[in-house]
Amino acid sequence: MSDAASVADAVLEWSRAQNYCGYNKHDGLNSALLRTLAGWGRWPRLFAIQVVMRSPINLRGVLGIEKTCNPKGLALFSQGLMDRYRATGDAAYLSEAEVLLERLVGIRPPGNWSGRCWGYPYPWQDAAFFADSGTPNAVVTCFVCEAFLDAYRLTGKHQWLDVVGETMGFFGHDLTVLKDSETELCLAYMPLPMRMRVMDVSILIGAVIAKYAACAEDARLASMAERLVRYVVRRQTDYHAWFYTDPAGDSHVKHDNYHTGFILDALWRYMQVSGDWHWQKRYRSGLAFYAEHFFEPSGAPRWRHNRSYPRDIHGAAQGILTFSRHQDEYPDLAARICAWSIANLYNTAGYFYYRRNRLYRNKLVLMRWCNAWMARALSHFVYRCGQAG
Repeated sequence: MSDAASVADAVLEWSRAQNYCGYNKHDGLNSALLRTLAGWGRWPRLFAIQVVMRSPINLRGVLGIEKTCNPKGLALFSQGLMDRYRATGDAAYLSEAEVLLERLVGIRPPGNWSGRCWGYPYPWQDAAFFADSGTPNAVVTCFVCEAFLDAYRLTGKHQWLDVVGETMGFFGHDLTVLKDSETELCLAYMPLPMRMRVMDVSILIGAVIAKYAACAEDARLASMAERLVRYVVRRQTDYHAWFYTDPAGDSHVKHDNYHTGFILDALWRYMQVSGDWHWQKRYRSGLAFYAEHFFEPSGAPRWRHNRSYPRDIHGAAQGILTFSRHQDEYPDLAARICAWSIANLYNTAGYFYYRRNRLYRNKLVLMRWCNAWMARALSHFVYRCGQAG
């Protein structure tokens, strides 16, 4: 089996050759044909996106869907490159990471917003909302901010911190407020009229704001971050999981792999930067639930807490990231997830496949969903745990 470092470098090389652009999981409505046929209502749009997403063969070329550069993907690749620099000392990795950050600086979504923000390069119909191509959202903006914060921490260049500072207006003024009390704050996924409270959104925002507040020594922002994080932590179930939404009945998703990992990683980042560790017991219990219910002993990722298939590459990448920092408590778990991913979903040309279903592999290659996440995860694993995969 290839070691994680060489696979990470091969994935970065292949992705670089594509200019870090590719297909996206939900990009079906980038087809002019599908927009014409299905663009008039929520259910036709959802159906069109799902057909393209779930097809065992890639329909995008036939449908005229072009490859695009996803801001979240650029951020993940940048973080992967920075970890390769940390692991090797090779300045070429850091230089390339900063080139990708400059590309992110140049991306401006349509509309007038109160601060910097980023979105997906395709029209997106969810069960709860519709967003036109480029509409900024909280999750993409958070992941982009994490890359800039990593770059500031690594290089000390204030230009990267300043970009994050410019996003505070978006978080503070543009996103729909879904709950606001003295102790808790919940913000919406999108700057659109909506009521669905997606659990990972508020804690991702809270972690970013806490990091920026610590650098800027801004007590008001630090308080805002604490309320955002507290809202999510308090929604942990008595069996140590988080539902996708609050209330749980607002979504068909109960507990899934990578959103659970998002919450845990964001809580860890918040505790580290704030120095507030009083939620550590809840974090540890959530981490144990994640390890027990979302990964097989082989390292194979589970799709849901109660459902094994499909075994999705995004879930694998998230598990590698989360458990790479917990080698003492979960020895070799990150390594086993790496090994399973490379053995089952890696093509030696330098890319990862989308999923392994019960009877077949879905060999779709999605630049952000597959390669960006695995470049980020494998690079982080190597930096924290060494070369062996």
